[in-house]
Amino acid sequence: MIGRLRGVVAEVGEEDALIDVGGVGYVVRCGARTLGRLPAAGDEAVLHVETHWTEAAGPRLYGFNTREERRAFVMLQAIQGVGPKAALGVLDVLSPQELAGAVARQDKAAVGRASGVGPKLALRIVTELRDKPIAEGLVASAAHAPPPAGGAPIVTPAGDAIAALMGLGVAEAAARRVVDQAMIRLGEGAAEAALIKAALQELGR
Repeated sequence: MIGRLRGVVAEVGEEDALIDVGGVGYVVRCGARTLGRLPAAGDEAVLHVETHWTEAAGPRLYGFNTREERRAFVMLQAIQGVGPKAALGVLDVLSPQELAGAVARQDKAAVGRASGVGPKLALRIVTELRDKPIAEGLVASAAHAPPPAGGAPIVTPAGDAIAALMGLGVAEAAARRVVDQAMIRLGEGAAEAALIKAALQELGR
């Protein structure tokens, strides 16, 4: 079982990356957030990997920037109805820390923003992950997460920027990728308008 890969980024696609480790190319399926944070082709990268094996497809590798993301991916897939694609979708819109907060607030709307996650599945996720250690040293408990003002779900500038790009006809995966790249350039505290402008510049490259 492969748990981590350290190698050179050979290619980055819409849903996966090719990592060259000592002359062997590993195809690693990643979410848009992870793909957007990979270095340029030719540079070295480290991915934390979860290995899946099916009789139909054989081994498949799923890659993440951090151990916490990999841990959350595993926990999400333990929930009935959550497959790899939906788990990656959740981690594209919520970091493990944000997911723990959403679960503590029972904020199914935040989880439901993920691609492939409907209202019923979002409710199941926030219910079954309650009081579980989603991230290392971080338990999704209401005691550790104050409710948002007015009881409304927290909306992030990145989420709004992604929604705005999708409203312009940009595919969801591409929108998430360029917004993540914009956040790397501008910082986590960037405003929605700045993220949209930077993301459009990324699309135009």
